[in-house]
Amino acid sequence: MTQSSLRSWFETARPKTLPLAVAIILTGSALAYRQGAFSWRLTLLCLLTATLLQILSNFANDYGDYQKGSDTTERIGPLRAIQQGQINAEQLRKGLWVAALLCLLSGGTLIWLAYRSMADLVVFAGLGAAAIVAAITYTVGKKPYGYLGLGDISVFIFFGLLAVSGTYYLQTHSLDGAVFLPAAACGLLSSAVLNINNLRDIEQDKKAGKRTLIVHIGPEKGRVYHCLLLGLALLCYLLFALFYIRQASGFLFILAAPLLLRHARFVYSSKRPEALRPMLAQMSLLALLTNVLFSLGLCLSVWL
Repeated sequence: MTQSSLRSWFETARPKTLPLAVAIILTGSALAYRQGAFSWRLTLLCLLTATLLQILSNFANDYGDYQKGSDTTERIGPLRAIQQGQINAEQLRKGLWVAALLCLLSGGTLIWLAYRSMADLVVFAGLGAAAIVAAITYTVGKKPYGYLGLGDISVFIFFGLLAVSGTYYLQTHSLDGAVFLPAAACGLLSSAVLNINNLRDIEQDKKAGKRTLIVHIGPEKGRVYHCLLLGLALLCYLLFALFYIRQASGFLFILAAPLLLRHARFVYSSKRPEALRPMLAQMSLLALLTNVLFSLGLCLSVWL
């Protein structure tokens, strides 16, 4: 494989979105650490599995959009490798299935090492299979749910509620309802990353018949929706810190609030989709920063 080919596959994996995987696993593992049940081995396997799922989703997104003619040279975002002819459809389809197989191997190893009962094995095997199917069918298939405006809820569930609570459960083998506050926050920030993508590509999505949530509600409400996602995420972290940590360290995540506010103001005031080009990477990094600070605060609440 040539250096150019490797670069094409690297770009198709969309590295700018991968901090999301780190963010959600950090939070789930920090919550487990707070309960005295942290495992480096399981954390690393959770991180690998989440990253592979993100890559699988990105591969499937490019493949599905290309098959349906949604990604054209008119798109405002960066041109995909398949659009430029650097990777053909058959190669990307094979890459998609390789990524799915790697998800199965990584996720299967994680479950095998972590499970303690047959119920654990069955439930997490089912959830893992559902995550793989959801990653692929976002844009692939006859009726991909990403074309029906259901992408945001899927991201909220799989890259928020299930990812964080699942990481926590696999290490603690218990499930505290309080965990769903930071899990929801992660899901909201993950949805914000998708929302930037949809706001940026709204005109092209309309032409291609891709009825994202933003196409349904329009760009004006879409910008308000983006601000609500960020505000609600901070509220979820704040409620968790107020009711379950009650130490100054638990509010460390507030240091990210000014950056999130600045980002929200820019998105809200940007009327041209072209202005949002750098915002996707920024939103992904802000999600990572917020969760790093929140996770550090959780750890400090144990140490201090």
